[in-house]
Amino acid sequence: MSPAPAVLRMALPSPLRRCFDYLPPDGVAGECLRPGVRLRVPFGRREVVGVLLEVASKSELPLDKLRPALELIDEQPLLPAHLLELAQWAARYYQYPLGEALAVFLPTLLRQGESASYRAEQLWRVVAGFDADTLAGARRQRELVDALAGHPHGLSADAIKALGFAPGLLRAAEQSGAIERCWRESVPHGAPGADKLLHESPLTLNPEQQAALQAVTADGEAFRCILLQGVTGSGKTEVYLQAIAAVLAAGKQALVLVPEIGLTPQTVGRFKARFNVPVVAMHSGLNDRERLDAWLAGSRGEAGVLIGTRSAILTPLARPGLIVIDEEHDGSFKQQEGFRYSARDLAVMRARAEAVPLLLGSATPSLESLHNAWSGRYRWLRMEQRAGGARAPQFELLDVRNQPLVDGLSDVLVAQMKAHLARGEQVLVFLNRRGFAPTLMCHDCGWIADCPQCDAHMTLHRSPPQLHCHHCDYQAPVQFNCPQCQSRDISAVGAGTERTEDALTRLFPKVPVIRVDRDSTRRKGAMARIVEQIHASGPCLLVGTQMLAKGHHFPRVTLVAILDADAGLFSADFRGMEKMAQLVLQVAGRAGRADKPGRVIMQTHQCDHPNLRCLIEQGYTDFARLQLQERRAAGLPPFTHYALVRSEAVAQGRAETFLQYVRAIIEQWPLEGVTLLGPLPSPMEKRAGRFRAQLLLYADHRAPLHRLLHALALLLEQDKQAKKVRWSIDVDPYDLF
Repeated sequence: MSPAPAVLRMALPSPLRRCFDYLPPDGVAGECLRPGVRLRVPFGRREVVGVLLEVASKSELPLDKLRPALELIDEQPLLPAHLLELAQWAARYYQYPLGEALAVFLPTLLRQGESASYRAEQLWRVVAGFDADTLAGARRQRELVDALAGHPHGLSADAIKALGFAPGLLRAAEQSGAIERCWRESVPHGAPGADKLLHESPLTLNPEQQAALQAVTADGEAFRCILLQGVTGSGKTEVYLQAIAAVLAAGKQALVLVPEIGLTPQTVGRFKARFNVPVVAMHSGLNDRERLDAWLAGSRGEAGVLIGTRSAILTPLARPGLIVIDEEHDGSFKQQEGFRYSARDLAVMRARAEAVPLLLGSATPSLESLHNAWSGRYRWLRMEQRAGGARAPQFELLDVRNQPLVDGLSDVLVAQMKAHLARGEQVLVFLNRRGFAPTLMCHDCGWIADCPQCDAHMTLHRSPPQLHCHHCDYQAPVQFNCPQCQSRDISAVGAGTERTEDALTRLFPKVPVIRVDRDSTRRKGAMARIVEQIHASGPCLLVGTQMLAKGHHFPRVTLVAILDADAGLFSADFRGMEKMAQLVLQVAGRAGRADKPGRVIMQTHQCDHPNLRCLIEQGYTDFARLQLQERRAAGLPPFTHYALVRSEAVAQGRAETFLQYVRAIIEQWPLEGVTLLGPLPSPMEKRAGRFRAQLLLYADHRAPLHRLLHALALLLEQDKQAKKVRWSIDVDPYDLF
């Protein structure tokens, strides 16, 4: 009796929440077909690249209805078994099609079917069997052939040039049939032995840092999740570096996640200065070829340390030893479009599967992580002493009620800036609004420059002059006449970083003013150049957004001025108060990081606000306890589990009508403790020309909520009404906007 034919169960990049069965390609042995390899398969009228999940013995379809795969692309699985399982778990948890989720785990070139190999380097070598005597009349070509004869695998053009041969000689020798081009992968050098791991000596740790390091490197249970809450300047990065050194010494690799691309170059630079191993970066600022090379360096074990943003958590490591997430509270670790995963939560699942420690670091941990620590799920470590003997900055709430503000600056604050600058120190002015002003307004009729594509005002920019919507990227020329009443009495309303920069330049004409926001750092390498300028400057004024608040060490900054401390106090977002506190303390941490004491002045109209007082007088931990008590009483995360069904449509009302239809379907099912709220228009109903609505589902327990969401996703996938709108499911939404 002949054995049953193999059935290949494939995950394909398709919005359908199912797998697809194929027969093996012709001539491919069964032992080559292992889960994690890619195959090219026919899919409708086109060909796609999919990932093999399993080899089954039967299919729900008759075998004569199955089509054979066209080509086996990989000899070895690209994804190890535990990452393949993680992708399947994440697709189920976040209610996303498995094929599209798996595609996110692979670099773009691998999704397109490119070979899993490094970029090819062009080399030159002597043609086999070539008789050098035929070059008797071409002395330099003969010398080139003699030089290449000692390198049978070839030399690069740069190496040949270093030997004294002109580039034109290569072409002449090639035309003579003496030499030929060849190609090889440009593989990064592997990690050296344990005695050569460090370029520089580690710093001496204080007792708090030493305790944190011992917790990460302690023997015993391999998987453990450690929340390291260290005040800004307490030396968390040094703990990371020494923990990674121990991992490298054991022959393993480390994965480090940072919240923003802007922090990646300086982090990579610091790690390269410490370690004598390949340190590679993985973020969206790389081109497709660079991302694939970084991915391969991690998956093949050539990179000792992989540093990246959110998507780096999906990169395989050949010898995983440690995962570090710096600024773990940052909202950028939650993907907001498409596959809406949380890199922090996936890191917990991955660390458990790989049996490695996970280190979550922050001065202001998320309330979810603190809740897990206080519930015993994570180990909670605190570092309250600043490294090097630096003192924590002093806070001052500056009541600006009834005080004149010029471009958002009070006279008292300006006087304090002058005093610090006169001592040769630096001042950081924080305003989390880029552009010149939030909008334009007509004084005569009240017209406001709104975005025609969004329910939002257009931001006024001066460089270049334009009105710009920061939500949909719509741009328009600056208005000089009111389009409604033709009045020329149009003025900028409010202040952004550009306006503050102008004001500071007028007030301090002899002091350099350096602006740091998304506009000033748009060009490649701009952020690194600005940081170098700050370190090289004497007294100067830094003005910028939250890009200045994260991870930077500016030893000469002794005064931080927060122009609008009230932002977030009255936010409709249930995380608004938490985000406000984190941002205030992060930016405040830039002050007094060296031998000079730091000061933080916060301009506010709400000096007596209890949450602001609690944060300033009692600290972040007590503030977080108070916030968690309020969340528990209100039934908010992390004590309740949320999911949003979002929809959007071109016609107003259609998205909300669709969600009413969805709610009617859900209400016919057993809810098992799941509560519905809505549908309601999104807080910004119109965005990029589409009208948006959302339906909130929440429950005390995850299981019934996920059962309902799974059934709903399968139903809507085939529903005719669902094809008339864009819809998505967002599990554990970071915000409700």
